[in-house]
Amino acid sequence: MAVHQHTTAHNGRHLPTPRRRRSTAAAGTADATVTARTETRTAQAYAFAAARLLMGFVFLWAFLDKTFGLGYATPSGKGWIDGGSPTEGFLGHVAVGPMESTFHAWAGAAWADRLFMLGLLGIGLALTAGVAMRLTALAGTVMMALMWVAEWPPAQHLSDGSPSMSTNPFVDYHLVYALVLVALAAASAGEHLGLGRLWARLPVVRDHAWLR
Repeated sequence: MAVHQHTTAHNGRHLPTPRRRRSTAAAGTADATVTARTETRTAQAYAFAAARLLMGFVFLWAFLDKTFGLGYATPSGKGWIDGGSPTEGFLGHVAVGPMESTFHAWAGAAWADRLFMLGLLGIGLALTAGVAMRLTALAGTVMMALMWVAEWPPAQHLSDGSPSMSTNPFVDYHLVYALVLVALAAASAGEHLGLGRLWARLPVVRDHAWLR
């Protein structure tokens, strides 16, 4: 009696082995992880870019309002262009802190007005364009530190003994703004929705990293 051996016809088809299935699953997981990280980084980049633009508007608006007297912090007709002083009102009314007399001496001085307004304009433009973020963070932090000292939140009473109405003995929006500026520079926030990448390619910027 003939014995017939039956062979399995594969017809060119291969069933996936457990090892192959594990490799495919691992590759899929790795791809998903990379995609998730990429999406997270993109979201972070655009969040920093948005924060940069908002901070830029803060400084630019302050410059415009103080220059033209737009009726917000600076009354109409009291702008810098009308002969008003952008520092006299704030520095002249400092009533507490270790630099009280110094700020009174600076109030209304032409050099103080020009330096303050140049700082507002320069920081605002740099933030909006996304260039010179490190220098901008330094200049903005110095400005915010001086304004913090002018308000001197640690004091519970002013020089005349009246309540200072300070809501926090240390943290106020000046320190928050300063930290945001440093974070924007550290995150290279000018590379998205800004000219940061083009700025970084300039020869002078490549040779001097502090200009980035």
